[in-house]
Order: sequence, then C-alpha cells, then structure tokens
Amino acid sequence: MSDEANELSPRRRRLLFRAAHRGTKETDLLVGGFVSDRIESFSEQELDEIEEILELPDVDLTDWLSGRRPVPAELQSPMLTRLMDASALPGAGIPASMRKS
Repeated sequence: MSDEANELSPRRRRLLFRAAHRGTKETDLLVGGFVSDRIESFSEQELDEIEEILELPDVDLTDWLSGRRPVPAELQSPMLTRLMDASALPGAGIPASMRKS
C-alpha cells in the first residue's frame, strides 16, 4: 500500500480495496481505477454513493460499464454516470504506470 493510501481514513481505504477487488479483472480495473483517482477528494455523500455502487452485482456492473446493457432507470445515479463516463474514455482502467507516454 502506498504512503498516500496509508494516510486515508479507514473508510476510504476499505472502499478503495473493495473497488479494486470486485471479482472480474475488467471491473477491478475500471471501478478500482476510478475510485483510486478520486478517493481523496470524495465527499462523505460521494463515499455513500460509491458504497451503493459497490453493492451492485459485478456481472451487471461490468455490462453497464462496457455498454453491453443499459443501466436500469431505478439504478441510475450521478455517481454511476460519472463512473460510466470515465470508463468510456480511451485507456480507462489502464494503470498510469502501464500507459504509454
């Protein structure tokens, strides 16, 4: 764990771990990368929203983030929209250390 991660609150560390250990590598990278890039700046409300997303089934979340299926209307939220937008960007989910300059 990096020094920055050690400085995070227990809640933020727990969310960061959960986001990067979903069950499928694709979702680990997309959700984990999104949360990792933003965890320090998330408000308490945004942390609540991330927790809700982390409760969603991995198979469904993978399909929604990849665009294979639309998100059901009752599950749409601003945070899920942010996550989906970030997942649609070129290179999404690729760790910075692996990206070409």
